[in-house]
Amino acid sequence: MIEVSHLTKRYGDHTAVSDLSFTVPDGQIYGFLGPNGAGKSTTMNIMTGCLAATAGSVVIDGHDIFDEPLAAKQRVGYLPEIPPLYTEMTPAEYLHFVGRAKGLSGEKLKSEVGRVCRRTDIVPVQSRLIRHLSKGYRQRVGLAQAMLGDPSIIILDEPTVGLDPAQIIEIRQLIRDLGQEHTVLLSSHILPEVQAVCGHILILSHGKLVASDTPDNLERLFAGQTTVRLTADGRADEADAVLRGIAGIRYTLEPGETAQAVVTADDPQAGPDELCRRLFFAFAGAQLPILALAADRASLEDVFLELTQDGGSSPAGAQAPALRAQDVVGPGGESLAGGDSLPQGDEAAEASAADAPAGGDAGRQTPAAPAEGGDEA
Repeated sequence: MIEVSHLTKRYGDHTAVSDLSFTVPDGQIYGFLGPNGAGKSTTMNIMTGCLAATAGSVVIDGHDIFDEPLAAKQRVGYLPEIPPLYTEMTPAEYLHFVGRAKGLSGEKLKSEVGRVCRRTDIVPVQSRLIRHLSKGYRQRVGLAQAMLGDPSIIILDEPTVGLDPAQIIEIRQLIRDLGQEHTVLLSSHILPEVQAVCGHILILSHGKLVASDTPDNLERLFAGQTTVRLTADGRADEADAVLRGIAGIRYTLEPGETAQAVVTADDPQAGPDELCRRLFFAFAGAQLPILALAADRASLEDVFLELTQDGGSSPAGAQAPALRAQDVVGPGGESLAGGDSLPQGDEAAEASAADAPAGGDAGRQTPAAPAEGGDEA
């Protein structure tokens, strides 16, 4: 389990992460979404002990990352956006090196390297130099190093960036498989990817958490009124006669040879399944076959834009004003929205971990000016 509480990271006058709190339970795949500069990579670097925090806490399986860094880090496998690979090594050499750094040795090390090589399907290339491997295989080697030691939590930052469609499909399946045995936190800019593999989504904007829910619930919350598009095998006047006999709806007939209509339920709480069922039985009773029946839904892209764009408007396709960010609440009823907008600049927050205390122990610190360069290791 990951427990993040009131996490804050400042660089001088710039706040990259502001009073961020969330929990990732065991055995779940969580998606971490947000525009560039939202604070995703900064948060992940703090969670993995690569970067110090200004305030707040991160608890990994009961161990505070700042107070018990070794115990916490032993439970985390991390794949940064740019895999930390030594290209003059082979995958086998590299994984043995990382395994020794994680405290593995002897038969345990040999067994673990073999396990992760098989799990990530890099056995055929484990004796080739990493610099000769494709982008997809390099990403697999990066995943293998994150899996070494069988950590309970795996954190992945943009794991499919730069991959071709076939490689993306393979990595997505690997992430699904990992989710059966590990807690996975996945950061991505590819919204369909998050929707395809994650059971829960966290959305950040300006360093604050603005939404936390399942993909289906987020789409439902932002869908507004229930609207269905209907196509029937008949004339428009025949469809009009059927629709006029259905209570609690309003509709618009569209021009064309085939009867087409956009039907909206008067009750905003009515679900699409209920409306489709009523339409089906009404048209069946009139012996007017339905050729197509599809509910309009707010997509995850609509939700993302609504929550992360300044002055965002109602999502496309919504028939009523969408929920505002401050209307999104967590399971306990608490507001999950941020307050005042903060300047963007996650790139500034991607500063060197050199501002962490000596010895690699990333602890809480007083605010510091941003350092130049990246913190990828």
